[in-house]
Amino acid sequence: MTGTPAPDRASAAGRWRLAQPWLTVLVRLGLTAVWLVAGGAKVGDLDHSGRVVHAYQLMPYDVAMAVGAVLPFVELGVGLLLLAGLATRLTAALSTAMLLAFVGGIIWAWSKGLTIDCGCFGGGGELAAGQSPSYLADLLRDAGFLAMSAFLLRWPRGWLAADNWLRGDPQLPTGAAVPPAGWADSDDDPHRTSRQENR
Repeated sequence: MTGTPAPDRASAAGRWRLAQPWLTVLVRLGLTAVWLVAGGAKVGDLDHSGRVVHAYQLMPYDVAMAVGAVLPFVELGVGLLLLAGLATRLTAALSTAMLLAFVGGIIWAWSKGLTIDCGCFGGGGELAAGQSPSYLADLLRDAGFLAMSAFLLRWPRGWLAADNWLRGDPQLPTGAAVPPAGWADSDDDPHRTSRQENR
């Protein structure tokens, strides 16, 4: 029989355990930028944001205007929570849900032959005559953002996060630079550390 020797597997697991918290920080900050830019680009003109939502022809005008007025603040809120590293997994779930909704909206517009700009980072609405929508590029971009959100759903624990303060975990590597046990798995129970210490 052939297979990966146990020492090699252990070495790979150790490298992942060291790298994962830093990757979580990078992904978290990347998504932070996405949501803060998206919300910041819309918050200055909420009426326009509502008209962009209405351009998808998915809901009545008044509902679209209300959604467009609320959406920038939700995006900014998600960005700020990710920046702080607070409720990271829950925020990643909200990020994922929003991105899936955006992807669904783009697919809908494409399937209906609408000629609109997605308005994800400002602008948006119906395109002028002769302009073509960039639906494929929009979908590929959002697929990348979805992958980032999925990463945070699976591995929400990282350095420099308010979640660490709530758990009593360190904010940066100490000693041998090894993160607390369990960071590289999917357990995100804030009481986990205290329970282990009491055993």
